Amino acid sequence: MTPYPWDGDGPDTTPGAAGEVGRAVARTTALLARRGHRVLVVAPSTSAAAVRTTRRAIRAGELFAQDGTVAVAAVGEVLTAPGPVRRSPGLPVDVARTVEELLGSVSLDICHVHEPFAPSVPSVALRHSRALNVGTFHAPTERHVATQVTKKLVERVFGRLDARLASFQATAELMGRHFPGRYEVVHPGADPAPAGATPRATYAGAPVRLLFVDEEERGALRLFLRALRRLDTGELAAPWEAVVVSARGPSSSTPLRHELRERVRFVGGAEADAELAAAHVLVCASDGGAPAPGLLLRGLAAGAVPVASRLPAYEELTEDGAGLLFEPRDVDTLAAQLQRLVSDAALLARVRGAGQELRDRSGWERVTDDLERVYGAVVARRHDTTGDPEIRRRLQSRPLIDVDLHMHTDHSHDCATPVEVLLATARDQGLGAIAVTDHNEISGALDAAEKCAEYGVKVIVAEEVKTANQGEVIGLFLTEKIPRGLTLEETVAEIKRQGGLVYVPHPFDRMHAVPDYEHLLTIVDDVDALEIFNPRVAIGSFNEEAERFAAKYRIVAAAGSDSHVAQGLGTVRIRMRDFDGPQEFLESLRDAEIHTRRGTLLYVQALKFLETKATPPAARKARRARRVERARRS
Repeated sequence: MTPYPWDGDGPDTTPGAAGEVGRAVARTTALLARRGHRVLVVAPSTSAAAVRTTRRAIRAGELFAQDGTVAVAAVGEVLTAPGPVRRSPGLPVDVARTVEELLGSVSLDICHVHEPFAPSVPSVALRHSRALNVGTFHAPTERHVATQVTKKLVERVFGRLDARLASFQATAELMGRHFPGRYEVVHPGADPAPAGATPRATYAGAPVRLLFVDEEERGALRLFLRALRRLDTGELAAPWEAVVVSARGPSSSTPLRHELRERVRFVGGAEADAELAAAHVLVCASDGGAPAPGLLLRGLAAGAVPVASRLPAYEELTEDGAGLLFEPRDVDTLAAQLQRLVSDAALLARVRGAGQELRDRSGWERVTDDLERVYGAVVARRHDTTGDPEIRRRLQSRPLIDVDLHMHTDHSHDCATPVEVLLATARDQGLGAIAVTDHNEISGALDAAEKCAEYGVKVIVAEEVKTANQGEVIGLFLTEKIPRGLTLEETVAEIKRQGGLVYVPHPFDRMHAVPDYEHLLTIVDDVDALEIFNPRVAIGSFNEEAERFAAKYRIVAAAGSDSHVAQGLGTVRIRMRDFDGPQEFLESLRDAEIHTRRGTLLYVQALKFLETKATPPAARKARRARRVERARRS
């Protein structure tokens, strides 16, 4: 998924961010397809015909190529302005619908989004993806990241990433400051010199060729030309010449003075790669507004010596003496560094030699190796769905029962339902088994387990435990109370120590105490079941997000009423085979059917308020006694 236009057989060749992202996507997808993966590039397009073709392919279910090549899906028509593209283009209204339809029509292992800032095709894809999501952030600027208008929404969308990659360490640090998470650095690759490119001349006696490629902000070119005017042009000076690759050419803001006209040549943007192969020195003079680390990397890979402003990404690529630096906007130091290289062939050769290690690992094969490793690690975290065949065979002869896995009694601080009333109501609702999950307390579940036989309802002893600051988690089939306030990992470990099952309730409901996506990923291997439907979740998209998470990690899906009043029981039913113990329960749950009933939220919430907040303590006590007596008589 790329935010930038993709037309014909490749990406838009616009320089700058669009070009770097397009180049990375084009090279890595081609190699992945060559290695046997089925690959689909999804991008906006400037062609209405391409968009219509994609929509027909979605309806026909024919998105992937059958010949092992990369398929392309154009999901929205966009118009791009000339010149460097630094932000994702605006999206037409129908793009989200097309992306959602596309993602609903194909089964993907990995959805790899590039620069998923909103609004863009990748950000829409993250909202609808049921695949494992990998995101790459290339070289966004501080200004672009810091001024995200909908930062909270972007944060939530980024939370759906299962792996985060950054093209440079500087990018990882920038993203980490604004959108905390773990970012792995995978440096982009660089293309070899094009066939037929003029090789650079040897240093001795030949003019040193200085190159500037106009992929940074406009002020960088002006700084370069000002520095050239400070170079020694006398008869005894070392010979040099300069080339500027620019689609714009010289302008009134970047005039060529008389003394430079014989030495500086402007060429079109299409000649950038050929000029990189012929240049001795590449100048990257950004002041930080729009740096182009991909350009600097391409220059290094082509054998040019970079002279760059002291920006984090540029420093990262020129460490260990692989280039010379100057402070941003410092024209005198830039001129001095260029003069050193022009006058000293030995220095030029030495600095070029320092970049040899980076050139050796600059190929796209290395990048693709890294991507396959990341994809493999993410996919490996999916749960095994085979289960235990022997237990499954045993369960086939068991009767089907209805089960509710999430409810509370008056042993919870926010519930007034006596254990006896809960059991009687469960029986009357036709439930065969229930999990009593009081908040940070197990006494209600133990009491229910002692009395359940007289009501004909099986009870799973459980507890909904509040962790230190990472939300709640339910332990099923417990024997001892787990104290609140442990870390999420410690709570999970204690559930496992007791031989219980880890059940994550309402995992993405921001109105409950929930573990965020990053914390959930740290325990995903130990999660036995995930609550994909909770009728007390006020916003349906939170349940949908839980369903997507369970599907992509292949975690066993479950549901519960989360009832705090007896009337809420039965609003969710899991139809499953009867079971004995946690292992049979989990195997039975794999093949269960979840039946839901909506529309009761306001009703049960009002009842909960009346029972716990609006009724005086003495009245609550008398009411409890009457309800217990009625339950016993029934």
